Amino acid sequence: MPILKEPPDPAEWSDPDDIPRPVVAFGVTLAGPGLELAPHRHRKAQLLLSLRGVLTCEAQSGLWLVPPQHAIWIPGGALHAIRATGTIEGYDIFVEPALTLGMPASCCTMSVTPLLRELLVRAAGFPLLYPEGGAESHLFTLLLDEVATASVQRLYLPMPADVRLRRIVELMMADPTDRGTMASWAKRAGLSERTLARLLARETGMSFGRWRQQLTIMLALQRMAEGAPIQRLAVELGYESAASFVTMFRKTLGSSPGRYMARLRGSPAAADQDPKQPAR
Repeated sequence: MPILKEPPDPAEWSDPDDIPRPVVAFGVTLAGPGLELAPHRHRKAQLLLSLRGVLTCEAQSGLWLVPPQHAIWIPGGALHAIRATGTIEGYDIFVEPALTLGMPASCCTMSVTPLLRELLVRAAGFPLLYPEGGAESHLFTLLLDEVATASVQRLYLPMPADVRLRRIVELMMADPTDRGTMASWAKRAGLSERTLARLLARETGMSFGRWRQQLTIMLALQRMAEGAPIQRLAVELGYESAASFVTMFRKTLGSSPGRYMARLRGSPAAADQDPKQPAR
């Protein structure tokens, strides 16, 4: 693992937008329980790669999950908040908007190829004020080409803006074992069941059942990326058994949790996992 360069000194650079280079890269390390960055925005677009630690990014009315060996792309000007769990290691680049033609127009989680990862490692070793027009600029050109062709992952949950719905979201995320009915959740929010369904469909494009299932999948993938055993995970998400959780997961994503995570990590397909065994 290379030694990662620290982010710009706040005393010298107040914001990545102030660094007078079209692309800037640096390493990110954080030992501890995690990280939470309040909503903020940059003029420059951002790509944040996680090598270790699980990230979530809320932006543009959605929540994106970023497992290890994946990256989040955030277009310039997008208001976003980032949370991370566990020890964090990764790489961060900021890109002038003029160089992002052909890049995704909205936030998304991307798979990271070995080449893109190595380009980020190399770029993070450059001085912040690297000489323009030389080898560094050529490497950044190749790096941006790799970003433009990266595979986008569907690790996304639409998030409502209505304050009553946000309260429901917060309660569900705080206690996933609560499997209350739509009627009971509507009552807690001071809404009729019909109003809850109408508001959620308008703001997320999903029914209540489908949205809650997608939330469950997002929470499950986050915990699986952190190494949680399937048996414990099923209990944490309010399922009666690991087998019932695996059945739901397979019906929703088309494969067992073990196989899905193996593909997500770019590993050879794993054998279907016995629910009694820990997730790997």
